[in-house]
Amino acid sequence: AKHVIKTVQWTTGNNFTVETGRQQIEELISTWDIHKSWLHHSEFLEEEELKDSKRYHYRACWGIPTRRKPIPRATASVYFVIVISKLKPDTSPVEVFFRLESSRLIRRPEECQFREKWLQDIIENKIILTERL
Repeated sequence: AKHVIKTVQWTTGNNFTVETGRQQIEELISTWDIHKSWLHHSEFLEEEELKDSKRYHYRACWGIPTRRKPIPRATASVYFVIVISKLKPDTSPVEVFFRLESSRLIRRPEECQFREKWLQDIIENKIILTERL
C-alpha cells in the first residue's frame, strides 16, 4: 500500500508574508506523523535576494522535554526554504523545500513523507558525540 503524503495548499507569491510562510510551515509540520512527545518551535531566519527568486529561510527546532529533563540533552533542526520565483507569475504558488540539519539532501514536502526517525537519529548522534568529548 502506497503511503499518501499529506501536503499543504501553498500560498501564492503575491500573498506571501514572512508570517504566512511560518504559519504554512506549521501547517505542513502538523501533517507529519510524529509522536506528541516531540515539541518544536519554528522561526524565520532570513530573506535572501537572488537574481531569479527570493528565498525565505526558516528553522524548526525539535526536542523531547520530559519532567526529569525539561531541557532536552540535544535538539534536532529542520531547515525550510520558501522560494518565490521572479520568473513565474506572482499568482503562482511558492515552492517549499526542507533539509535536516545533518544532511545536505534537499527534499520537497509533496514528494517525501517526513520520518520521526530522522529526528531521533540526529539527537542520538549528538548525544553520542557529546559523551565522547
